[in-house]
Amino acid sequence: MKIILRNTPLLLLLVTMWACSPQAEKIYTSEEIAAESEKALTFFDQAFDEMVDRYPVYQSYLGIKKDYGKWDDISDEMEQKEMEFTKANLQYLLDSINYDALDYQSKLSYDLFKMDAENSIADFKYRQYNYPVHQMRGTHTMVASMLINIHSIADSSDAAAYVARLNGVDQLFDQLIVNLKTREDLGIIPPKFVYPRVLEACANIISGAPIDKSAEQNAIYADFSGKVESIELDAEAKKVLLAGAEDALINTVKPAYEKLIAFLQEQETRATSDDGAWKFPNGEAFYNNALQRTTTTKLTSAEIHEIGLKEVARIHGEMREIMKQVNFEGELQDFFEFLKTDAQFYYPDTDEGKVAYIDSATTIIDNMRQQLDNLFLTKPKADITVKRVEAFREESAGKAFYQAPAPDGSRPGTYYANLSSTKNMPKYEMEALAYHEGIPGHHMDRSISQELTGIPKFRKYGGYTAYVEGWGLYCEYIPKEMGMYANPYSDYGRLAMELWRACRLVVDTGIHSKKWTRDEGIAYYQTNTSGSERECVRMVERHIVMPSQATAYKIGMLKILELREKAQTEMGDAFDLREFHDVVLTSGAVPLNVLEDLVDRYIASKAI
Repeated sequence: MKIILRNTPLLLLLVTMWACSPQAEKIYTSEEIAAESEKALTFFDQAFDEMVDRYPVYQSYLGIKKDYGKWDDISDEMEQKEMEFTKANLQYLLDSINYDALDYQSKLSYDLFKMDAENSIADFKYRQYNYPVHQMRGTHTMVASMLINIHSIADSSDAAAYVARLNGVDQLFDQLIVNLKTREDLGIIPPKFVYPRVLEACANIISGAPIDKSAEQNAIYADFSGKVESIELDAEAKKVLLAGAEDALINTVKPAYEKLIAFLQEQETRATSDDGAWKFPNGEAFYNNALQRTTTTKLTSAEIHEIGLKEVARIHGEMREIMKQVNFEGELQDFFEFLKTDAQFYYPDTDEGKVAYIDSATTIIDNMRQQLDNLFLTKPKADITVKRVEAFREESAGKAFYQAPAPDGSRPGTYYANLSSTKNMPKYEMEALAYHEGIPGHHMDRSISQELTGIPKFRKYGGYTAYVEGWGLYCEYIPKEMGMYANPYSDYGRLAMELWRACRLVVDTGIHSKKWTRDEGIAYYQTNTSGSERECVRMVERHIVMPSQATAYKIGMLKILELREKAQTEMGDAFDLREFHDVVLTSGAVPLNVLEDLVDRYIASKAI
């Protein structure tokens, strides 16, 4: 029998409507959610642990002594292998983890892992758009700073690993020189000003006895001998270890540095004074991408530049109010000159003056520590110490920085102050600087992140610059609300530090997008801040070698303040600053858009 379907168009429509209708969403049991979330956490931690296994230096920073005598493989071949691991991990995530069956924190981890992997894949073409050595940091100073500050020695095997690392410097530097040559072939070569700074740092690292005949000990040898003397070991064994270190320094480390120095001196003859990232192949696209990665926003170079100009103008206005408070007669530029030149604002540039600075910074941090219960529900277990930047790198290093503690508690968090000259570290900036680098700044966000439980390691130890530095700058502001800048000059110092970060938005985009010269950048800082000439020069040089990095601070701070105001407005009397800080700090470092989602979720939870 033949069946004839009548009204075929209607039938097709009904079939199509059925196929396109929303299917019932699967409801997962609490047991299924727990199981899939645990599966995801296991994967995330396995991927992190496998990555750490490939990088001996990172192992040491984490307090792991697995490959204690080795350096990282810094070859491009290794970078390509790393990219294959990234692609494989991303594919596993997409294929094997059921997003819908995850709990909230696991979904957040999934999103962040996926975003990081996709960004790494997209940015792989830019992997050589950097300077492996420059005045701020690089492999050349990492060798000494890592051995001195990170490589602890508890027994003879640790000491032997230290010597093994000294004997591995030549291979490490051979890879470094290849990387420098590869970049030069691409047209990526540091500007001329970088070379004297880097060459000076290299020369400092290989100076001193036993490498040369000077009376002063070499910094690495002094560190090694001091550590060896402190362990339980017979005199003969110590003598053998010291002899091994001496031999490595003279016959491996010194020649490796001399080879690097010779290459850099030769490359310096080909360097130009073109400073911005615009000089790179596809430099504009690279810089725009760098801004997005650094700020974790879609802000354009022009928008960031304009934000900077507006913030500079606002802060100048607040500074003029402080001029009135202290009865200063004159223009803002006159006030800047007064603050730069009056001796009352500086410790003596002597060993005693520098010790006094460190002692005062420690006191500031200790005093703020007593206030933490008023600001935070979650506080770090790790301790913090204040140190001077070591002599071998203080001429090239930044003003101050923070080093996170070892996760196992074997090393405290460290706030490093650069006291190459106390004239660059005014007393009126001490409070703001200590709050940023120490408590409640980086010591809070970095230590709390490492101590979190229930989130994967890549979130505990990872970071997004806009979040981390935005938090640091926000923490310069919090004490103002608590009345802790009692001296108007200290409050000026807070504003002076914030002004630096506002100027950074202007100058970074000016150099890399608007083709400002180094001199134009320096002039902008000198006109608009009370920074010393050295500070202005060093800051512009930092912009040049680290495109986009310095834009993170102000963009991050502004977002945190915006989110706090939003929470206060919507929650009214229910707003609790301690709870807000807990929301910001207890998920680890996150992109700014994710931070906004966390705050929105917090606001909604209080409305129920």
